[in-house]
Amino acid sequence: MQNRITKLFNIEYPIIQGGMVWCSGWRLASAVSNHGGLGLLGAGSMHPETLVEHIRKMKTATDKPWGINVPLLYPEIDRLMDIIVNEGVRIVFTSAGSPKKWTSMLKSHGITVAHVVSSALFAKKCEDAGVDAVVAEGFEAGGHDGREETTTLALIPQVARLCSLPLIAAGGIASGASMCAALALGAEGVQVGSRFAVAKESSAHENFKRRVFSTDEGGTMLALKKNSPHPAHQKRVLRPSEAVGRQRRIRGTVKGTARQRARQGGHFRRRPRQRGTGNRPSGLPTQERGKRGGNHPRHD
Repeated sequence: MQNRITKLFNIEYPIIQGGMVWCSGWRLASAVSNHGGLGLLGAGSMHPETLVEHIRKMKTATDKPWGINVPLLYPEIDRLMDIIVNEGVRIVFTSAGSPKKWTSMLKSHGITVAHVVSSALFAKKCEDAGVDAVVAEGFEAGGHDGREETTTLALIPQVARLCSLPLIAAGGIASGASMCAALALGAEGVQVGSRFAVAKESSAHENFKRRVFSTDEGGTMLALKKNSPHPAHQKRVLRPSEAVGRQRRIRGTVKGTARQRARQGGHFRRRPRQRGTGNRPSGLPTQERGKRGGNHPRHD
């Protein structure tokens, strides 16, 4: 299958693995790239020295195209961008911020830039900023969601009408059928998160993966919306179990260390974990269990 997305990234299939925090290390990203998609490292949960390590492991693990997802609200964003340029990374997906500040710099170094948006208006702004492609992410997506609360089904055709850039759909996409729906609405590729988060190559804890498998419709929620209306703070997460939900409510800011322990240590009963609403399709890979324990975060 050839279209503007496959040609832009020089990939076989228009499938992008989301650069998810705590999940998207070099093992997952290289596996996706080696099988014809575009694997992305999730820089949002990596210290700069950890990102360097994963970039160098990616270079030895695959000779296929790959990239990095960089949340622009990252506290050491200048250092990350220097690493990306110095290490010769060729593809960058930016999110959670305005693409204006970094797009021209990245492109001046020959880097292909895609940006994640939650509205057709922001997609048009990306076009004006010189971005090469946009990821239109509906409200079903895990992690950061836009304030507009527009679903993927409604968002994709609006972006396709207003913006001429190659369009990647994201949010609630976890099967061939949902990918076909996105393409029918005007997208030329898809970005998939939760389905890749449960793959054996994902660095998420096995308890988290099992919880994703067992989550049914309505098993996610939007956290922190009342505490902060800014979309960079509110997140779609797995809903706490009924027993825990009766005893406590999610209040205040969920600190990075708590998210880190939940995703890496598997403590899903006490803390929310980011997860999209894409239903678990049949044929998802079986999981290897019991290989990692403890609370120590690690990207594999």
